[in-house]
Amino acid sequence: MNVTLPDRSAEDIGNIVHLEHVNLTVPDQLLATRFYITALGLTRDPYLNTGVENMWANIGRTQFHLPHGPAQLFRGAVRLVMPGRDELITRLRQVEQALRGTEFSFDDSNAGRVEVCSPWGNRLEFYEPDPARFGATQLGIVELVFDVAVGSTPGIARFYREVFGAPAQSSAGQARVQVGVGQWLIFCETGDALPAYDGHHIQIYVADFSGPHRRLHALGLVTEESNQHQYRFMDIVDPHGGAPCFQVEHEVRSMTHPMFARPLVNRDPRQRTGQYLPGADAFVPHRPD
Repeated sequence: MNVTLPDRSAEDIGNIVHLEHVNLTVPDQLLATRFYITALGLTRDPYLNTGVENMWANIGRTQFHLPHGPAQLFRGAVRLVMPGRDELITRLRQVEQALRGTEFSFDDSNAGRVEVCSPWGNRLEFYEPDPARFGATQLGIVELVFDVAVGSTPGIARFYREVFGAPAQSSAGQARVQVGVGQWLIFCETGDALPAYDGHHIQIYVADFSGPHRRLHALGLVTEESNQHQYRFMDIVDPHGGAPCFQVEHEVRSMTHPMFARPLVNRDPRQRTGQYLPGADAFVPHRPD
């Protein structure tokens, strides 16, 4: 009897197993709280960095890290999955007055997403959960979209394939790199002038920790030997010839890092004191229909 087996390769995610956080310095922690916590509905991590110099904002299994400093600009857009489009729009409207005079704005004219600009000009796009596009993710950072120079995307795809062992393809001026379950780095070519890189970073976990380190070291790209469980690099280059393609610092961690798969607290921002529902403080994913 012939048995048709599932396509097992559809379950492969490559060596990069999780994109955990995006780090952007902010000059005002109060404004950051109003935007990321009150307006967006994210959850301030209650255990780490609870002072006034840094804030970790949880969204699902991912985070924004927001230390105090000159405003940093993400050159592209951060795409997030969050249920409750109408509630998000209500929260955004409620903070408009408090964020007046900053770069904050939002656009809900597209039925498929809500586009938000932070007080410092960073672009965020919010999507409802979609199993066909985002898998089982119902809350979290799912895609980082970078604006890059024309002609750079084939080399970017080769870099992630050959240095990191990550599934990566390029076509029609775009490179897509899988960096976790339902998570992608997307590099889009543009003819527009790109802002200078200002030091913001992203953080990834990898299964094969030493292999990429060895290949990065051979290319002269390792910028920090942080500790036993972590290193950093900044330059993405074409491994075929070494031509520079893009800059964004990567904080690379092993799966033996003490913080790998650390449980993150997530509240349900729809909970209200005036309409309190016992047992509904925490965000609880819903089963897809």
